[in-house]
This record gives sequence, C-alpha cells and structure tokens, in this order.
Amino acid sequence: MSRELDYGIIIPVRMDSTRLPGKPLINLLGKSMIQRTWERCCQAVGVDKVYIATESNVIASHVKNFGGNIVYTSNECLTGTDRVAEANKKLCLDFVINVQGDEPVINPKDILTIIKEYQSNRNNVVNGMAKIVDSEEFFSRNIPKVVFSNSKKLLYMSRSPIPGSKFNKFAFGYKQICIYAFSKEHLDRFTSFNEKTQFEKLEDIEILRFLENDISVKMVEVSGNSLAVDIPEDIKKVESLINKIDCNQIKNKE
Repeated sequence: MSRELDYGIIIPVRMDSTRLPGKPLINLLGKSMIQRTWERCCQAVGVDKVYIATESNVIASHVKNFGGNIVYTSNECLTGTDRVAEANKKLCLDFVINVQGDEPVINPKDILTIIKEYQSNRNNVVNGMAKIVDSEEFFSRNIPKVVFSNSKKLLYMSRSPIPGSKFNKFAFGYKQICIYAFSKEHLDRFTSFNEKTQFEKLEDIEILRFLENDISVKMVEVSGNSLAVDIPEDIKKVESLINKIDCNQIKNKE
C-alpha cells in the first residue's frame, strides 16, 4: 500500500516588488495583505500546512506575530517559484501548492481544486485559470492570458491579449489564476536551469520556464473570483471584495 503524499502550501513573499514596494505589508481593512492571503490558505488546508517563504526579517517578524510558519530563503531567488523550491529543500514535501502572496481574496475552494487535480495527474505541473469576463482584463498587461489544448495542456501564456483576432477585439479568453502544484522533482528541475528562459524573461511569467524545457503544464479551470494586487489601483478593488466576502460569511452564519 503506497503512503499518503506529504504536501503543503508555500507562499513566496519579498519586500521589494518592482511595481508596488512593500506590497506584502499593505494594510487592507485592518490586516496586511500577506496575513489575508495566509488566512485564505489556512481555510483550505489548516494552519500547520501553510508556510511563508521569505528573505525579509521584517516580513518574518510580522508573520510570526499573527501565528504563521516561516521558512527563510536567500535574497537571490529569481522568481517566486525559485523561492518555493528553495524553501522546499528544507521542508522536503512530496508536492507543494504555490499561492502568490498578493492574493488576499483567493478562494479556498480553488486551492482544493488544484490539490485534487494534482493528486490525479502527478506527472504534470498544475496551474489554475479562469474565463476572462471583459475587454479590460483581456488587454491588461498585468494579467497573464492562457491558451491551451483540447486536453487542457498549456500551449502558451502571455501578458499580451491572446488568443488575438485580426480585428484586435476581445472575443473570449482565459487568465491565469496564481495557484500552482509542483512535485519536489518539478521544483528541483525548475531551479536546475539556473537562469530565466528567453520567453519567461520577456513575458515575466515564470510558468513558461517549465514549458520551454518540455515539462507539461495542466491547466485547470477554477472560479476565478480572486484579484491579485499588482498596482495601487487594485487596492480599493480588493477591499471591496473583502467587504463582500465578510458580508456573505455573516449571512451564512445567521
């Protein structure tokens, strides 16, 4: 009888975001962004299975204050996935769910969907996606767009509006949701290349390093009712979503 695989969520966090410095500690209605992201992950798998990977003593101190588990990493990680891989060298988990630290309203059910899919498709990297709802999302440079095969294998991902039409208008599309599942072996191979690949570097989309090195990525559709904080304008939008979530939770308890 095979043993049950050991897994956890690792949230990679750094202080010096290019577009929004100090982003993890931004106050969102009384709690930091990283605390809200951590809480949503804990709702999915429990506190003991959620780790925050960072090089920052400031972030580490803050996380310890609200009860989170810290894994210290170096300040030389090329991407969030490199940071997750480095953290897992200490944790030695069989597989890892990577949730980005700027996802304070991530849906816990979506995390569980990715976990379930990975457990059924252990040979693939697994990544979430959702339908794009309007042209603003489709043409946004901050949202990676996804194209995939009939079997939901990732063909390409871009910040450009794809799939494009000859009229340059929005017809349909899918966006990446930043929940990933990787085996320990996937992560070890990812970091073994030691540098960003050409399309990964150009697009600033780290999942492309797998694709460029012939590692299959399975895309899984999730609810998509999350919103990452990429620029200052996203803060008010996220706070509005937090209020809606809190109101719904209150109604469900009544």
